Amino acid sequence: MILIVDDRPENLISLQKVLQANNFEVDTASSGEDALKKVLKNNYVLIILDVQMPDMDGFEVAEAISGFSKAKDTAIIFLSAVNTELRFITKGYLNGGLDYITKPVDINVLLLKIKTFYRIYEQSRKLNEVQEKLLEEIEFRKLAENKKDEFISIASHELKTPLTSVKGYIQLLQRSLSRDDKTMAENHLAKASTQLEKLNDLIVDLLDISKIESGKLKFNMQSFCADNMVNNAIEMLQQANPDFKINKLGKTNEMVFGDEIRLEQVVINFITNAIKYAPGTNQVNVTINIKDGQLYLSVKDFGIGIPKEQQQKIFDKFYRVEENSNRFNGLGIGLYICAEIIARHGGKIGVNSVIDEGSEFYFIIPTDEQTISEQEEASKTI
Repeated sequence: MILIVDDRPENLISLQKVLQANNFEVDTASSGEDALKKVLKNNYVLIILDVQMPDMDGFEVAEAISGFSKAKDTAIIFLSAVNTELRFITKGYLNGGLDYITKPVDINVLLLKIKTFYRIYEQSRKLNEVQEKLLEEIEFRKLAENKKDEFISIASHELKTPLTSVKGYIQLLQRSLSRDDKTMAENHLAKASTQLEKLNDLIVDLLDISKIESGKLKFNMQSFCADNMVNNAIEMLQQANPDFKINKLGKTNEMVFGDEIRLEQVVINFITNAIKYAPGTNQVNVTINIKDGQLYLSVKDFGIGIPKEQQQKIFDKFYRVEENSNRFNGLGIGLYICAEIIARHGGKIGVNSVIDEGSEFYFIIPTDEQTISEQEEASKTI
């Protein structure tokens, strides 16, 4: 928008009409004081400023504008009928003027100057936008590169840990066999098997990440009993963690449409995390119910909790809660995969947590095929 400043109404009106006829958005001010008030309230691309005005002349107005942080770079064209000497023209440029035009004004010349300025302004604005985007991209790539390096370091450590343990147990197993100590051999074999399971879980997660990134994570959608799925997950984890009591709250006999194996993967992840991040406790509550065509499942622990400011990031790829990153192993991808699975079911995933009181992870998904398809399509367009 252009601001015209002139104390003579006839000059304001005539110039305003010409500029508006050429599709410029125009505002006017009849005094220097009025102009300063408008500059403080509005953003102007260009100010056409008359030099000879009572109370505050154009030079004083320009000097005042240069002191406003929001308007100090606004371009100014001075107009003058009296002060046409070189010293006044020089003063105009020294006060931040883009140009100094003497009256009577050749309107065609003025229009050409304004159009040229607007073209330069638009090019400059676009260049600034490109520069900002490039800087953002560079910064993003530096964050991404740091994340990748951190992930590779963590993944390397996490993969080496169970692998090193397996090697150690195999060596112990060989010694036990050489001593014909069957009981000890079976013990070492069981521990090696546990470490191999951990290694397998890590590899599966890494493969799932790769499939998500390439859009090839497959889902086998069909009707199944959600209650049975949860019971199977609880039974398996209860056997692996006999000292932990996994309480199931709620029950449903209704069928759910979805990928049973993938949803069981989410439940297992929730329960495993609940046990892992709740040292010193001995129980976890798993709640399931179906209401209004939606399956609700939550897993609540009574452990360390998650700071509120980090709860929104917990489902981001490679994110690990800072306070826990050195205390607990993990790649920071399990919950990201869970979030992707729930999104593909047209559902919602979340967490409620209080420090030192525990966390409750939950998901809600529609139970019928049509709603899942509709919500999944809607999420793609957001």
